[in-house]
Amino acid sequence: MDHADAGRAGRARPPAVSTNPNEYAAARSGGTSAERLPDDAWWRRAAIVVLGLAALLFCARLGVRALWSSEFRWGEISREMRLTGNYFWPTINGRSYFDKPLGSYWLILAVSWITGAVSEAAARAPSALAGLGAVGLLILITRRLYDLRTGVIAALILSTSFSFVFFSRNASADVETIAGELGALALFLAHEDDAGGWWVVGLWLIMAVASQMKGLLGFVLPLVMIGSYRALADGWAAAGRGLGTGSLAARWRWIVDRNRWFFNWSTPVAIAIAAIVYFTPFAISHRETGSAHGIYMVYRENVQRYFAPFDHRGPIYLYVYVIFALMAPWSAMLPAALTDAHQRRRAHADRAVQDRFALTFFWATFIFYTLSGSRRSYYILPILPPAAILVARVMLAEPARMTPLARRLVRFGFGLVAAMVALAALAFIPPHRFLPYPYSALPPAPDRGVYAIFWIGSSVAIIWALRDLRPPRMAWAIGVVAWLFMFYFYVFAMPAGDAYRTEKPFAYRIRALIGADTSGLAFYLNQGPVYYLGLPAPTQEYDRLGDLDRAIAADKVRWLVVRRRDLPKLNFPYRQITSETVYPWDSKQHGLNEMALLRVSLPAPKEAPHK
Repeated sequence: MDHADAGRAGRARPPAVSTNPNEYAAARSGGTSAERLPDDAWWRRAAIVVLGLAALLFCARLGVRALWSSEFRWGEISREMRLTGNYFWPTINGRSYFDKPLGSYWLILAVSWITGAVSEAAARAPSALAGLGAVGLLILITRRLYDLRTGVIAALILSTSFSFVFFSRNASADVETIAGELGALALFLAHEDDAGGWWVVGLWLIMAVASQMKGLLGFVLPLVMIGSYRALADGWAAAGRGLGTGSLAARWRWIVDRNRWFFNWSTPVAIAIAAIVYFTPFAISHRETGSAHGIYMVYRENVQRYFAPFDHRGPIYLYVYVIFALMAPWSAMLPAALTDAHQRRRAHADRAVQDRFALTFFWATFIFYTLSGSRRSYYILPILPPAAILVARVMLAEPARMTPLARRLVRFGFGLVAAMVALAALAFIPPHRFLPYPYSALPPAPDRGVYAIFWIGSSVAIIWALRDLRPPRMAWAIGVVAWLFMFYFYVFAMPAGDAYRTEKPFAYRIRALIGADTSGLAFYLNQGPVYYLGLPAPTQEYDRLGDLDRAIAADKVRWLVVRRRDLPKLNFPYRQITSETVYPWDSKQHGLNEMALLRVSLPAPKEAPHK
């Protein structure tokens, strides 16, 4: 630990711990300074290796797989911005789509100027880079809170958690938001004891840039986290005394004293600069288009969705179980991590100080998203960094310093991971051998030779850990298992699955059938595979059948893209030319959502009535 770390440890020193800062630094990491210093160079090299493995996991074959689901929005909006030169008005097929700020689209455009086009790789590259940045920032934050080895293990956990890898390889703005939050928190922790200063301007600028990615969460998440932590920095008892006793003036003085980072002369300047940075793109958009749709959507998507949701109303307990899927396979260790952190902090004064930031980060995030009226599984992705810190803590703890319940939960969690590795051998068996129809029609696992190597490597790591069931061994074993399986799944299996994805080949068939003239093409109650159609200009869209009927009667529509479920609504002559492929294992609902291309015929003229 360097002198700055020792000094920080001394400032955070609880009364029950030695006043020697080096001894307190050792208490934070579970060993003496003399024991830790020789490892520092090794852990620096380990940090570089973890970052390299994360980069490989996030970036390998990034553009091989076709865009899917919400990725189409980021791809098409960026493509149309590049096509039209209008970088302040996001559209899909010419229609305004301003549900997110402009920052994430601009990042894709910046990459596209290097690659030459808005491709799959260009659309995903900002998320991959943001994911790598978030991993690096987590190392810095955790090193400041504990030590470098905890930071390296926390980074390994975050970079091999299922959903973090997924969204780091996905065209979206979620990981950019996480990276922005971690950047703000890292800057705050570096200046936590500074009453004020111009670093506050940097803090608000980071939040403003992060908010240009997905919305006001870039401001809200760091402020909620920092405010909660500063209120609880001395514990619940101190917070209760400060907020619950004395006059109102005394309580206000307590709040101000705990938040000198905010209540200082730099903050008004910082907020003003951040407001300019955040609102300028919306102001330019309003000036160029005369529409305030962008700022209205900020209110709708951030404020209204939180307090009075209009969709995505998940149950209030959604995140209680969703986090176990998001953080797999490390979620097997999350119960042990939370149990150990809460039980040991009551028994050890030093642990109470050590884990207060991570616990506040975890629970403030969980409560914030749970209180929202709008809930979706991936909304709570920002909880993964503090969860990674807490799991790293329990995985690096000496068994003698762990509570009995935590020790049992660690071994149970490792047993679950080992069992999943054993069950993963089923991938070597063709589905028709053990699955019922229609799942028996699924194709066998792709690249089974590669999978065999990875499965053997995972099995060896599990056996190695079983020979000496200490938490650090288990951590490295799970890290090996997680990285190998994630690499196989995202770099080999998912791209192979593109052979059964239908949007891209369907779009190419449409362009081959209708030729270069797309003026007669229309969409009904959908926007079709618009990204892969690569339209030179917006084409017709109809949401009401009457409008479509009139357009057909006027010979404006010759080709129509429609979902199967909407075919019975049509009351004009047509011939189905081609459609997306439906596979036996697709659900009925999925089949109804598949698109078809129709050749539209003009309605037969009505005969005049006989006199």
